Amino acid sequence: MSEEVTAEILTTHILELAQAGKRLDGRGADEYRAVSLEPGFVVTADGSALARIGDTAVLAGVKLEVGKPFPDTPNAGVLTTNAELVPLSSPTFEPGPPTPRAIEVSRVVDRSIRAAETIDLTKLCVTPGEKSWVCYVDLHVLDHAGNLIDTAQLAAVTALHHAIVPAKRFEVGEADYPLAVQHTPIECTFVRLGDTIVVDPTFDEELAAQGRLTVATDEVNRVVAMQKGLVGAFSPDDVKDCVRRAFQHGDRMRAIARGGSR
Repeated sequence: MSEEVTAEILTTHILELAQAGKRLDGRGADEYRAVSLEPGFVVTADGSALARIGDTAVLAGVKLEVGKPFPDTPNAGVLTTNAELVPLSSPTFEPGPPTPRAIEVSRVVDRSIRAAETIDLTKLCVTPGEKSWVCYVDLHVLDHAGNLIDTAQLAAVTALHHAIVPAKRFEVGEADYPLAVQHTPIECTFVRLGDTIVVDPTFDEELAAQGRLTVATDEVNRVVAMQKGLVGAFSPDDVKDCVRRAFQHGDRMRAIARGGSR
């Protein structure tokens, strides 16, 4: 049996299950897989965290260096986010330049961090117009079993919560100090399977989905970002319902992200 036929049969089965209120792994439509975090996973990084949602695993590393601020923001530091989809993590990933999927993951994570003002970039300024901290957030997908965006964002935020500014090493201060984190945005991703909208899609559910919606919320009840993906539509009522569900999941995920932080 060809791969195309097998995939079509699996898609049909997933949609039939969704119509009956079921999922392949037995979860409910509004239920996440098991979530775990290991902050400080990379001891040589200024901040790091390994996040797992089900079998999906993403490692985030934070590196801070002294650089020059952008001309249009002379009183602020610089934040840059990059994602690497390691070929060994999925048969669908190939070596080479960043793919559209990698670019999407990095941009969606970056957008939520910026929009929520997770870090006050003005506090990363050392000398206005001349010297500031550049904060790199690097995301490495280790295992792809669906829902990369939520896993990557959870890893990134946790890594930032545990990051240390190496002021002494760069001779811009007498001692290192914790990176100041103001807010904790959390992204929740939903996909449409027929008439049912489920949270935290697996790899197979993403292949069967008719539309994806990611909603980022923070702890002060703001919707800080949204991303629509895949082919398919969500009605205004669908979006409102996803936002409501995202706030509920966000509170629980934020508690996990902050767990063990300083």
